[in-house]
Amino acid sequence: MTRDIAFILDGRIGKKDLRALAEWASIRLENRNRLFELAFCDSGKISDNALWCITHLKNSDAVWLQSLQDFFIDTLLKENTTARRRMLFQILRDQEYHADCIRVDFLDYCMSNINSECESYAIRCFSLYIAIKICRHYPELLAELKERIGLLSHEPLSPGMRCAVRKVSDEIRALSV
Repeated sequence: MTRDIAFILDGRIGKKDLRALAEWASIRLENRNRLFELAFCDSGKISDNALWCITHLKNSDAVWLQSLQDFFIDTLLKENTTARRRMLFQILRDQEYHADCIRVDFLDYCMSNINSECESYAIRCFSLYIAIKICRHYPELLAELKERIGLLSHEPLSPGMRCAVRKVSDEIRALSV
């Protein structure tokens, strides 16, 4: 990328640009760090576009993203914008959650979103997918997640939410065997 990355991110970017920026970031650690810096700068458009690019990084960048997990969680817990929350959830969904370092504040946040009709279906789905990753280590947490899923049967759900409920329910059944 010959032009400054901030200049590119300040404009409208399409899928082709998005893939090119993610590819650029994956080449070198300093590129990823620059993208990360811009994702949390004060300029709304640059920040949003940079965060969107981070959601498209390659699987080979998973270790780098995982190392920033606590930062992403802290940011998500304070974020008010639905679009940014959705992107942060998307990053966090692909990460690992180990039994020895569960963030209770994050688990509570995810669990409360699952049944919140005020939340978008995307946020609720991401909350479900992350909650199962965290709860899988503890039978009592799986039971609580199962109860929350049971409450969803009393409300109309989008096709995507029904799919998430089905997948997570299947995973709970598999873990309970």
